[in-house]
Amino acid sequence: MPPGRFELAPIAGVLAREWALYRRSWKPTTFASIVEPVIMLLAFGVGLGSLVGAIGGYDYIHFLGTGIVATSVLFTSMFPGLIDTYVRRVFQHTYDGMLAAPVDVRELVTGEASWIACKAGVYGCAPLLVAIAFGLPASWAMLLVPVIAFVTGFGFALTGIWMSAAVPSIKTMDYIISGVITPLFLIAGTFFPIGTLPGWAQAVAKVNPLYHCVELVRGTAFGIGVGEAALHFAALFAFVAVAWCLAVFQMHRKLID
Repeated sequence: MPPGRFELAPIAGVLAREWALYRRSWKPTTFASIVEPVIMLLAFGVGLGSLVGAIGGYDYIHFLGTGIVATSVLFTSMFPGLIDTYVRRVFQHTYDGMLAAPVDVRELVTGEASWIACKAGVYGCAPLLVAIAFGLPASWAMLLVPVIAFVTGFGFALTGIWMSAAVPSIKTMDYIISGVITPLFLIAGTFFPIGTLPGWAQAVAKVNPLYHCVELVRGTAFGIGVGEAALHFAALFAFVAVAWCLAVFQMHRKLID
Protein backbone atom coordinates (compact mmCIF):
# COMPACT_ATOMS: atom_id res chain seq x y z
CA MET A 1 0.00 0.00 0.00
CA PRO A 2 1.21 3.59 -0.56
CA PRO A 3 3.10 4.85 2.50
CA GLY A 4 1.11 7.14 4.74
CA ARG A 5 -2.27 5.88 3.57
CA PHE A 6 -5.02 5.98 6.20
CA GLU A 7 -6.77 2.59 6.27
CA LEU A 8 -9.81 1.22 8.06
CA ALA A 9 -8.52 -2.35 8.49
CA PRO A 10 -5.94 -1.42 11.18
CA ILE A 11 -8.62 0.55 13.03
CA ALA A 12 -10.84 -2.53 12.95
CA GLY A 13 -7.92 -4.53 14.34
CA VAL A 14 -7.51 -2.09 17.23
CA LEU A 15 -11.25 -2.29 17.94
CA ALA A 16 -11.15 -6.10 17.85
CA ARG A 17 -8.32 -6.07 20.38
CA GLU A 18 -10.23 -3.70 22.65
CA TRP A 19 -13.33 -5.91 22.44
CA ALA A 20 -11.30 -8.98 23.43
CA LEU A 21 -9.93 -7.13 26.47
CA TYR A 22 -13.32 -5.68 27.36
CA ARG A 23 -14.96 -9.11 27.53
CA ARG A 24 -12.63 -9.94 30.43
CA SER A 25 -13.35 -6.82 32.48
CA TRP A 26 -16.75 -5.56 31.41
CA LYS A 27 -18.48 -6.18 34.74
CA PRO A 28 -16.50 -3.78 36.98
CA THR A 29 -16.11 -1.28 34.15
CA THR A 30 -19.84 -1.23 33.45
CA PHE A 31 -20.75 -1.10 37.13
CA ALA A 32 -18.57 1.95 37.82
CA SER A 33 -19.56 3.74 34.59
CA ILE A 34 -23.31 3.36 35.15
CA VAL A 35 -23.79 3.37 38.92
CA GLU A 36 -21.77 6.53 39.64
CA PRO A 37 -23.77 8.92 37.40
CA VAL A 38 -27.03 7.29 38.46
CA ILE A 39 -26.18 7.86 42.14
CA MET A 40 -25.26 11.45 41.34
CA LEU A 41 -28.57 11.91 39.55
CA LEU A 42 -30.60 10.46 42.41
CA ALA A 43 -28.68 12.40 45.07
CA PHE A 44 -29.05 15.76 43.35
CA GLY A 45 -32.29 15.14 41.48
CA VAL A 46 -34.31 13.70 44.36
CA GLY A 47 -32.57 15.41 47.27
CA LEU A 48 -31.87 18.86 45.86
CA GLY A 49 -34.83 18.58 43.52
CA SER A 50 -37.21 18.61 46.48
CA LEU A 51 -35.88 22.08 47.31
CA VAL A 52 -35.48 23.47 43.80
CA GLY A 53 -38.73 22.12 42.39
CA ALA A 54 -38.49 23.17 38.75
CA ILE A 55 -36.14 25.03 36.41
CA GLY A 56 -37.40 26.65 33.24
CA GLY A 57 -40.76 24.93 33.63
CA TYR A 58 -39.22 21.44 33.88
CA ASP A 59 -38.95 19.22 36.95
CA TYR A 60 -35.43 19.50 38.28
CA ILE A 61 -34.77 15.76 38.10
CA HIS A 62 -35.71 15.83 34.41
CA PHE A 63 -33.53 18.88 33.82
CA LEU A 64 -30.66 17.27 35.71
CA GLY A 65 -31.14 13.83 34.15
CA THR A 66 -30.58 15.14 30.65
CA GLY A 67 -27.50 17.03 31.85
CA ILE A 68 -25.97 14.11 33.74
CA VAL A 69 -25.85 12.22 30.43
CA ALA A 70 -23.13 14.63 29.30
CA THR A 71 -21.28 14.30 32.61
CA SER A 72 -21.35 10.52 32.27
CA VAL A 73 -19.96 10.81 28.74
CA LEU A 74 -17.18 13.10 29.97
CA PHE A 75 -16.08 10.76 32.74
CA THR A 76 -16.31 7.54 30.70
CA SER A 77 -14.27 9.01 27.84
CA MET A 78 -11.81 11.50 29.33
CA PHE A 79 -10.51 9.26 32.12
CA PRO A 80 -9.82 6.20 29.92
CA GLY A 81 -8.25 8.42 27.28
CA LEU A 82 -6.09 10.09 29.89
CA ILE A 83 -5.11 7.27 32.25
CA ASP A 84 -5.48 4.01 30.32
CA THR A 85 -3.51 5.21 27.31
CA TYR A 86 -0.75 6.55 29.57
CA VAL A 87 -0.42 3.18 31.32
CA ARG A 88 -0.37 1.32 28.02
CA ARG A 89 2.22 3.64 26.53
CA VAL A 90 4.59 4.08 29.48
CA PHE A 91 4.26 1.01 31.69
CA GLN A 92 2.90 -1.78 29.52
CA HIS A 93 4.50 -0.66 26.20
CA THR A 94 1.41 -1.92 24.45
CA TYR A 95 1.63 0.60 21.66
CA ASP A 96 5.19 -0.40 20.78
CA GLY A 97 3.91 -3.85 19.94
CA MET A 98 0.88 -2.56 18.07
CA LEU A 99 3.00 -0.24 15.93
CA ALA A 100 5.15 -3.21 14.96
CA ALA A 101 2.09 -4.41 13.07
CA PRO A 102 0.86 -2.52 9.97
CA VAL A 103 -0.76 0.17 12.16
CA ASP A 104 0.37 3.77 12.21
CA VAL A 105 -0.15 6.36 14.94
CA ARG A 106 -3.19 7.92 13.26
CA GLU A 107 -4.97 4.58 13.05
CA LEU A 108 -3.94 3.65 16.58
CA VAL A 109 -5.28 6.90 18.04
CA THR A 110 -8.47 6.72 15.99
CA GLY A 111 -9.11 3.11 17.00
CA GLU A 112 -8.51 3.75 20.69
CA ALA A 113 -10.72 6.85 20.73
CA SER A 114 -13.45 5.10 18.73
CA TRP A 115 -13.64 2.26 21.24
CA ILE A 116 -13.80 4.64 24.19
CA ALA A 117 -16.50 6.66 22.41
CA CYS A 118 -18.57 3.51 21.78
CA LYS A 119 -18.60 2.75 25.50
CA ALA A 120 -19.42 6.36 26.34
CA GLY A 121 -22.32 6.27 23.89
CA VAL A 122 -23.81 3.28 25.70
CA TYR A 123 -23.04 4.21 29.31
CA GLY A 124 -24.20 7.78 28.81
CA CYS A 125 -27.77 6.60 28.27
CA ALA A 126 -28.13 5.21 31.81
CA PRO A 127 -29.01 8.55 33.50
CA LEU A 128 -31.53 9.29 30.78
CA LEU A 129 -33.28 5.98 31.43
CA VAL A 130 -33.42 6.80 35.13
CA ALA A 131 -34.93 10.21 34.36
CA ILE A 132 -37.53 8.50 32.17
CA ALA A 133 -38.33 6.18 35.08
CA PHE A 134 -38.95 9.34 37.16
CA GLY A 135 -41.46 10.68 34.68
CA LEU A 136 -39.45 12.31 31.88
CA PRO A 137 -41.57 11.81 28.73
CA ALA A 138 -39.77 9.59 26.23
CA SER A 139 -39.55 10.75 22.62
CA TRP A 140 -38.26 9.37 19.34
CA ALA A 141 -35.65 12.12 19.27
CA MET A 142 -33.96 10.46 22.25
CA LEU A 143 -32.73 7.77 19.87
CA LEU A 144 -30.14 10.34 18.84
CA VAL A 145 -28.67 10.46 22.35
CA PRO A 146 -26.20 7.56 21.73
CA VAL A 147 -25.01 9.36 18.58
CA ILE A 148 -24.56 12.64 20.48
CA ALA A 149 -22.76 10.78 23.26
CA PHE A 150 -20.50 8.98 20.77
CA VAL A 151 -19.41 12.18 19.02
CA THR A 152 -18.81 13.94 22.34
CA GLY A 153 -17.05 10.92 23.82
CA PHE A 154 -14.84 10.67 20.73
CA GLY A 155 -13.72 14.25 21.19
CA PHE A 156 -13.01 13.88 24.90
CA ALA A 157 -11.25 10.54 24.41
CA LEU A 158 -8.95 12.24 21.90
CA THR A 159 -8.42 15.10 24.35
CA GLY A 160 -7.49 12.61 27.06
CA ILE A 161 -5.06 10.82 24.70
CA TRP A 162 -3.46 14.13 23.78
CA MET A 163 -3.04 15.16 27.41
CA SER A 164 -1.76 11.73 28.43
CA ALA A 165 1.05 12.13 25.91
CA ALA A 166 1.74 15.71 26.99
CA VAL A 167 2.06 15.28 30.77
CA PRO A 168 5.58 14.60 32.10
CA SER A 169 4.43 12.01 34.66
CA ILE A 170 1.30 10.28 35.89
CA LYS A 171 1.32 12.39 39.07
CA THR A 172 0.78 15.58 37.09
CA MET A 173 -2.59 14.25 35.91
CA ASP A 174 -4.05 15.70 39.10
CA TYR A 175 -3.69 19.13 37.50
CA ILE A 176 -5.82 17.98 34.57
CA ILE A 177 -8.44 16.26 36.72
CA SER A 178 -8.90 19.21 39.08
CA GLY A 179 -8.09 22.05 36.70
CA VAL A 180 -9.74 20.83 33.49
CA ILE A 181 -12.24 18.01 34.00
CA THR A 182 -13.96 19.43 37.09
CA PRO A 183 -14.59 22.91 35.60
CA LEU A 184 -15.79 21.33 32.36
CA PHE A 185 -18.81 19.65 33.94
CA LEU A 186 -19.50 22.47 36.39
CA ILE A 187 -19.94 25.15 33.69
CA ALA A 188 -21.74 23.09 31.06
CA GLY A 189 -25.32 23.76 32.14
CA THR A 190 -25.59 20.36 33.77
CA PHE A 191 -26.80 21.41 37.22
CA PHE A 192 -28.17 24.86 36.42
CA PRO A 193 -28.79 27.02 33.33
CA ILE A 194 -25.69 28.92 32.25
CA GLY A 195 -27.87 32.03 32.01
CA THR A 196 -27.49 32.39 35.78
CA LEU A 197 -23.72 32.82 35.41
CA PRO A 198 -21.88 36.14 34.94
CA GLY A 199 -21.39 37.28 31.36
CA TRP A 200 -17.75 36.18 31.13
CA ALA A 201 -18.60 32.75 32.54
CA GLN A 202 -21.40 32.33 30.00
CA ALA A 203 -18.94 33.07 27.20
CA VAL A 204 -16.54 30.46 28.59
CA ALA A 205 -19.36 27.93 28.98
CA LYS A 206 -20.37 28.28 25.33
CA VAL A 207 -16.85 27.34 24.27
CA ASN A 208 -17.05 24.24 26.44
CA PRO A 209 -17.79 21.20 24.20
CA LEU A 210 -19.72 19.59 27.03
CA TYR A 211 -22.20 22.48 26.95
CA HIS A 212 -23.10 21.62 23.35
CA CYS A 213 -23.62 17.99 24.34
CA VAL A 214 -25.90 19.05 27.20
CA GLU A 215 -27.96 21.27 24.91
CA LEU A 216 -28.37 18.55 22.29
CA VAL A 217 -29.36 15.87 24.81
CA ARG A 218 -31.72 18.27 26.55
CA GLY A 219 -33.12 19.23 23.15
CA THR A 220 -34.09 15.62 22.41
CA ALA A 221 -36.24 15.69 25.54
CA PHE A 222 -37.61 19.23 25.57
CA GLY A 223 -37.33 20.22 21.91
CA ILE A 224 -34.77 22.19 19.92
CA GLY A 225 -34.72 24.00 16.59
CA VAL A 226 -32.99 22.36 13.64
CA GLY A 227 -30.70 25.32 13.11
CA GLU A 228 -29.69 25.47 16.75
CA ALA A 229 -29.03 21.73 16.81
CA ALA A 230 -26.90 22.03 13.68
CA LEU A 231 -24.77 24.70 15.33
CA HIS A 232 -24.22 22.51 18.40
CA PHE A 233 -23.26 19.56 16.20
CA ALA A 234 -20.91 21.77 14.20
CA ALA A 235 -19.21 22.85 17.42
CA LEU A 236 -18.77 19.22 18.47
CA PHE A 237 -17.34 18.18 15.10
CA ALA A 238 -14.92 21.11 15.19
CA PHE A 239 -13.88 20.00 18.68
CA VAL A 240 -13.31 16.44 17.41
CA ALA A 241 -11.20 17.66 14.47
CA VAL A 242 -8.94 19.80 16.66
CA ALA A 243 -8.62 17.10 19.34
CA TRP A 244 -7.74 14.46 16.71
CA CYS A 245 -4.94 16.58 15.26
CA LEU A 246 -3.52 17.32 18.72
CA ALA A 247 -3.73 13.69 19.85
CA VAL A 248 -2.08 12.32 16.71
CA PHE A 249 0.66 14.97 16.79
CA GLN A 250 1.52 14.43 20.45
CA MET A 251 1.36 10.63 20.30
CA HIS A 252 3.57 10.65 17.20
CA ARG A 253 6.14 12.67 19.12
CA LYS A 254 6.09 10.18 22.00
CA LEU A 255 6.01 6.94 19.98
CA ILE A 256 7.93 7.72 16.81
CA ASP A 257 10.07 10.87 17.03
